[in-house]
Amino acid sequence: MNSSQQFALPDVGEGLTEAEITAWFVKVGDVVAINDTIVEIETAKSAVELPSPYAGVVQRLLFEEGDTAEVGAPIIEIGPAGTTVQAEPAAPTVLAVSTETAIDEDAPQVLVGPGPTEAAARRRTLAPHGARGRAAASVGGGSAEGASGTGGNSARATPPARLLAKTLGVDIDAVARSTGKTVTPGDVEAAATAVREPSEIAVSSSDVRESRIPIRGVRKMTAEAMVRSAFTAPHVTEWLTVDVTPTMQLLSQVKEDRSWSGVRVNPLVLVARAFLLAVKAFPEVNATWDESAREIVVKHYVNLGIAAATPRGLIVPNIKDAHELDVRGLAHALSELVAVARSGKTPPADMADGTITITNIGALGVDAGTPILNPGESAILAFGTIRQQPWVVDGRIEIRHVTQLAMSFDHRLVDGELGSHVLARTGALLSNPGVTLLHV
Repeated sequence: MNSSQQFALPDVGEGLTEAEITAWFVKVGDVVAINDTIVEIETAKSAVELPSPYAGVVQRLLFEEGDTAEVGAPIIEIGPAGTTVQAEPAAPTVLAVSTETAIDEDAPQVLVGPGPTEAAARRRTLAPHGARGRAAASVGGGSAEGASGTGGNSARATPPARLLAKTLGVDIDAVARSTGKTVTPGDVEAAATAVREPSEIAVSSSDVRESRIPIRGVRKMTAEAMVRSAFTAPHVTEWLTVDVTPTMQLLSQVKEDRSWSGVRVNPLVLVARAFLLAVKAFPEVNATWDESAREIVVKHYVNLGIAAATPRGLIVPNIKDAHELDVRGLAHALSELVAVARSGKTPPADMADGTITITNIGALGVDAGTPILNPGESAILAFGTIRQQPWVVDGRIEIRHVTQLAMSFDHRLVDGELGSHVLARTGALLSNPGVTLLHV
């Protein structure tokens, strides 16, 4: 390479139009090789690391952390090896806010972009360069440099940990020194707990009456999707209270059976299995509405979405072809899905093409709710907390394990009878599982 070249933001999948620059892993003057990771971006669905398509010396960072860039816009300029450049002065300290997002412990690419475009669009977000990191440092007691994770990259940390540190206001350098190892999101969350204020919004002054947080990333995507779904698909929600004592007994037997050692079977896995068997019995419920063709498209496969709370917000990755999996396969798939979601590395493809979804609100101590469909899907099942309560059994009152199921469905696709059959079959399998859930 004899002259400077610019790397344009690529479309990393699913028709991406823009992304936020969340973390630079290089600074002006750094030497990079081809495929060195240089930046992390946050799309509406996931966080993605981008490698350098060029080798040389970083000349300019064309976007700052917190900026939103459009696909095709050059984001970095790399010059020939041996080039000497002067680092840009640090941006002034500014007052900003940071947000805290709790991690639900029980809830559940080498990409080389297109060449530079003639017209590069750049849209600034509300927070100036480093604003979130510097404001966060005032909460966590560390330096802005450590919180942002860009100044020389002294701390060893995974990219999701750096992103979470910026969000929660944690000095990642301090965490690295205290742990003596590569910092993970769990380390960041533990550090944040020690300094977390009761308020969800961290501010640098106690007399501030309001705080404003830019709508971006997962929150932006979720809001747009839910509004689109709520005002496009006519929702109907049905409720069912179920005695799941036999399912809990079955779960205890599985945990004591050595042949199931290493398989993490929990209530959500069995509820998912029951729901899948109900869909198999009534396949018309697994469909989508094709407005342009004026057709109902019945899916002969199930990509089962699982709503997951992550440091980046609520996402709904799905288990592809879940209808083909037995309980063991479903348990492994669910464990992997949750682990990847917690790491912040769920790829866009894992959140595309879902057909039906389960939201495990019971993990948050909630009994029931009215779930909103994911756009394009026909049904979503809310699984509430399993509680011990009085229940009538053969004319006697006993203490049983009881839960509530709530299923919302698109009334264009699913009429009341069909929806009732699916919900009732799911409940029946959980109240009398026998060997069906484990072996069918």
